[in-house]
Amino acid sequence: MDIKNLIEAAFAARKFAYTPYSHFCVGAALLAKNGTVYKGCNIENSAYTPSNCAERTAFFKAVSEGVKEFDAIAIVGGFEDIKDGDFDYTPPCGVCRQVMSEFCDYDDFKIILAKNSEDYKIYSLKELLPLGFDKSNLNLQ
Repeated sequence: MDIKNLIEAAFAARKFAYTPYSHFCVGAALLAKNGTVYKGCNIENSAYTPSNCAERTAFFKAVSEGVKEFDAIAIVGGFEDIKDGDFDYTPPCGVCRQVMSEFCDYDDFKIILAKNSEDYKIYSLKELLPLGFDKSNLNLQ
């Protein structure tokens, strides 16, 4: 799958975001090494901490189906009333970066932050999570 299609899948996932409190809708499209794309949106809760980010929704969907190897994730976000062309880059939160470190290679996994399918930036997990804590810290490699 090319980057533009992955970004479009993230925008499609964003439409299902449940955000009655923040009104900030995020969509993610996670590309597994087997070519399958898992989409996720953020899902809020009135108690706040039970909320789940779009990125983790996508990862948890994949892992719950036995998939644990990934190449890239596209992330898009903005307030629910945002107009096309007004999107800004929406980086993953720290918790999502930590989840990525559990399943993804620091150097090779691509994190695509997009305003649209033509305007995007690509980062490695290592760039967004320097000195991350992972299984190597527990001597479980």
